[in-house]
Amino acid sequence: MANQSVDIITKVLEQSAKLVEEQVDAQISKLSEMDVDDLERLKEKRLEALKKAQKQKQEWLSKGHGEYREIPSEKDFFAEVKDTKNVVCHFYRSSTFRCKILDKHLAILAKKHVETKFIKLNVEKAPFLTERLHIKVIPTLALLLDGKTKDYVVGFTDLGNTDEFPTEMLEWRLGCADVINYSGNLMEPPTVSQRSGSKFTKVEKKTIRGKGYDSDSDSEED
Repeated sequence: MANQSVDIITKVLEQSAKLVEEQVDAQISKLSEMDVDDLERLKEKRLEALKKAQKQKQEWLSKGHGEYREIPSEKDFFAEVKDTKNVVCHFYRSSTFRCKILDKHLAILAKKHVETKFIKLNVEKAPFLTERLHIKVIPTLALLLDGKTKDYVVGFTDLGNTDEFPTEMLEWRLGCADVINYSGNLMEPPTVSQRSGSKFTKVEKKTIRGKGYDSDSDSEED
């Protein structure tokens, strides 16, 4: 019985190896059939694609992509999102500790994902906008596609509810909203290592200076 099982496994492996070999042979045959003109056209297509990608990157950089920037007022917000496909806007308050944590991760992702514009706006300078977008918890990320708000990351709940979440976790969450070009597996978030000292916090709602904002932190001080 054991020998029969070994024979079956061996046969399956041989068939798999033969299939892979045939696929490789087909690719080699296809390449060998290409003449000089075909190879030259292939080369030209690749160069054209590289030039197009570089041109697109330069256009993004000219519009403020590639860096994490603060905008001075809500008026500037509308100018920033106009004619911009992907935007991540961090609504923050300078005295909220978790906003500073987000700043660190967003600065990293802004350089990595040039296709998306990363900006921040102080909620105290944008009362109309925060009310219009229903910003109630600080920090909140507004994720915009083609000038329209499509999703929000409110506090750290979606990020493992810990102050020590990795940048990859935030990157995954933005990828789920299709606001960045994410190359990982959207079906599974990155593993959050629960090291000793990791701080898991619950959301406690507080009113900030009567504005009606809630703080996603257990250590917020007014």
